[in-house]
Amino acid sequence: MNIELRLVPLDEREILLNLLEKYEYEFSQYNNRDVNKLGLYAYPYLDYYWIEKNRWAYFIEVDGKLAGFVMVHTHPYKDTETDFNLAEFFVMYAYRRSGIGKEAFFKTLDIHKGQWQLAYIPKNEPSAHFWHKAVDEYTKGEYELVKSHPNAKHIDGSLCDVFFFKS
Repeated sequence: MNIELRLVPLDEREILLNLLEKYEYEFSQYNNRDVNKLGLYAYPYLDYYWIEKNRWAYFIEVDGKLAGFVMVHTHPYKDTETDFNLAEFFVMYAYRRSGIGKEAFFKTLDIHKGQWQLAYIPKNEPSAHFWHKAVDEYTKGEYELVKSHPNAKHIDGSLCDVFFFKS
């Protein structure tokens, strides 16, 4: 099984947008977000990934097939030395529980070496479990976890837990 990250070119923006809709729909069970009048979630920061520097969007591909995406930027939650923040991460159901998500995450960290922040919503228990295992394994236990970080609010106002670590 060959797992690759591929930068999303502007001409494949619509593909990423389609995957973001699936991601936002799945995530709505944790944040109660509603669709707009067109029936879409309309990810508000999408175009910034092609017009701002220090933002990267990658497709996760498994044996050449689209399996998800990773989005990274440099905007911190806390006044600390931070180089990167994991903005969004999505692996489609058919590719979960197979090590693909972990390998894609590790590849992301290997591409972007530096100090990281990674926030998650604690009530998304599958995600919380995944992030705890993946961050612990990658860092060999060398990380800080701030629970209910006051500067890391999700769209629904709930506070996120935030990992701080180095890749």
